[in-house]
Amino acid sequence: MLKAEDILEGSRKAEAQKAGARMIRLIEDNDPSAFELLKQLYPHTGEAFIIGITGSPGVGKSTLIDALITEFRKLALKVAVIAVDPSSPVSGGAILGDRLRMQRHATDTGVFIRSMASRGQKGGLSRATKDAVVVLSAMGYDIIIIETVGAGQAEFDIASLAHSVGIVSIPGTGDGIQAVKAGILETGDIFIVNKCDKPDADAACHELVMMLGMRNLSETRWKPVVLKTIAQNGTGVDKLVQSFLSHLNFMKKNGLIDRKKKKLDRLYFQSLLKDLTLEKILVFMNNSTDFKEMLKKIESGSMDPLSAAELMVNNLITFE
Repeated sequence: MLKAEDILEGSRKAEAQKAGARMIRLIEDNDPSAFELLKQLYPHTGEAFIIGITGSPGVGKSTLIDALITEFRKLALKVAVIAVDPSSPVSGGAILGDRLRMQRHATDTGVFIRSMASRGQKGGLSRATKDAVVVLSAMGYDIIIIETVGAGQAEFDIASLAHSVGIVSIPGTGDGIQAVKAGILETGDIFIVNKCDKPDADAACHELVMMLGMRNLSETRWKPVVLKTIAQNGTGVDKLVQSFLSHLNFMKKNGLIDRKKKKLDRLYFQSLLKDLTLEKILVFMNNSTDFKEMLKKIESGSMDPLSAAELMVNNLITFE
């Protein structure tokens, strides 16, 4: 049986890395033992710097993260990556396998890469993603990078998981206008124009700078950064790494990192409360004769669905 001790300090021991991978599998399978293990691991978390990378499909997020791993490792920082893929409609598992693009790091014991399924979450993330972050933080990784599905306008969930959010776009796609429509500009800390060897790269950067100038400066007073990269050959990625680390230092210097961690804890609590409540409701629905009787009344027309739902919710509030 898997134990918390098997997982701790996992970034330094190969066997513990395997234990961490097994733990994440239990999380994805919604195994009850995973919840108990997470409670034991949580006191050992909080030191990792969590970076979110999001952007539309095709902007080169996975290639960029592969280059980021290389640069962070040059600084002797241990890196874990969660690549959140769309879910298979059949198995519910991840189907794109973004980690295949990062296989050159497979033999590096200071790197851990895992693909996870979004499981239909609108923002591209599931609670399992946050649970996996808990595991990786407890394992002792310095940097945890979360790559989202890249669903475009729905990419807001990453702000509830990461300390620093990087938004990736490419020249000539109108991503800037889309960002304004979606409000994504409000969630980003660093904006990356990738594939900047393409025409109009400078124009794309200028457009982003102009739009960011219209953005209300957040309460953190951090001024968003716009950078150009060519992830394929690593151009500009070293500056990107330094920008992320500068953002971390800025938050530390201004007492913002603890505030951010408390906010993320609060959001995690709310997410857990919602999910655990839903699980209990589903159990109740499967086992309750009252619920089945209510369905019969709806089907017979003796009660409307709205009144039935209201009555059942009132019953659930007092249900033990």
